[in-house]
Amino acid sequence: MAAAAPPPPPAPAPSPPTGVPESAPIGHPIFYRIRLATPADVPHIHKLIHQMAVFERLTHLFSATESSLSTTLFNSPPFHSFTIFLLEVSRHPLLPLPPSPHFTPIERVITRELPLIDPEEDQFRSMGNGDVVVAGFVLFFPNYSTFLGKPGFYVEDLFVRECYRRKGFGRILLTAVAKQAVKMDYGRVEWAVLDWNVNAIEFNELMGAKVLSEWRICRLTEENWNEPSSWW
Repeated sequence: MAAAAPPPPPAPAPSPPTGVPESAPIGHPIFYRIRLATPADVPHIHKLIHQMAVFERLTHLFSATESSLSTTLFNSPPFHSFTIFLLEVSRHPLLPLPPSPHFTPIERVITRELPLIDPEEDQFRSMGNGDVVVAGFVLFFPNYSTFLGKPGFYVEDLFVRECYRRKGFGRILLTAVAKQAVKMDYGRVEWAVLDWNVNAIEFNELMGAKVLSEWRICRLTEENWNEPSSWW
């Protein structure tokens, strides 16, 4: 009788997986949040406005102080007067904020191939929030269109710090204002752009905004108010 065949050799142990699990994040996530600014944010807001004045080559017109901002910005409920959305970012998931009766923060995450280096993160660290930093802001307030018979929003300032530019955050801030306008059944959102800022003009056109070349901004400033007799 033939001898029994020897048992098959044991199967080799499976090699440990070398790929990235499908559920694991790929790249470098940036967690971001749009929230309403509060009086406690004034030091960051003041620094952002100064950086914006430098970028726009208008530092000779910059005279705002933390005191003047604190005194004038937060005297009315949000959206009924001057309102600021702050953009906060972090490399880690954001801790929840206390609920607000006026606005629910918008929180999302984007992923980049390379890490984002913020050389000013210590100067813009959000108080009590670990590694959360303030990256930009948008300031807006109501105006009115008699043609539409509806209020709207006018965006006075939209600014993102340099290391966070060209990453979609400007669009995110402006979209937050537009969504709030829709929520309140407002008729439109308007803003101005410097004629030399080609990148900003292209950005606005990509957002679907129409650049109105037939209109010019007229401005009466405080130094002229001291001579009312010149008005007539």
